[in-house]
Amino acid sequence: MIRPRTEADLDGCVKALAEVQAADRYPVDWPADPHGWLTPGDLVAAWVAVADGVVTGHVGLARVEPELVESLGVPVGGAVTRLFVTPGARGGGLAARLLDQVRVTAGVPLTLNVSDEGRAAIALYERQGWRRVASTRARWLNSAGEPALLHHYLSP
Repeated sequence: MIRPRTEADLDGCVKALAEVQAADRYPVDWPADPHGWLTPGDLVAAWVAVADGVVTGHVGLARVEPELVESLGVPVGGAVTRLFVTPGARGGGLAARLLDQVRVTAGVPLTLNVSDEGRAAIALYERQGWRRVASTRARWLNSAGEPALLHHYLSP
């Protein structure tokens, strides 16, 4: 079941994020404040996937910077952020359903960025019809200790 995230879900989200970080190194570095990492200042809404009372996935919708919207040349309703699915819940299309939840809610194209190291995520986005529109270097470091290469995508 996918539903809007509540404050009461945050501890379960942190536990799920810890599983994802141990398996995939996402986020690359464990945040000092995982609750805060899951609730960035630009967050508009968030959803969780829950199975048997346990959080198995998460996705957020964030505001986008006006200069990004201008550079894309199309109306963009927000950015997908903090998308993850626990290792035990993968393989059944849950990440795609979480993406769809955000797209339906926004009603207009969305953007997202993903590290070059996130090959499974990149494959998912491209299977879902997302289009890579740019690549840039991040301010944070990848697993090799270099500025991460970020790919920027636009939803179908």
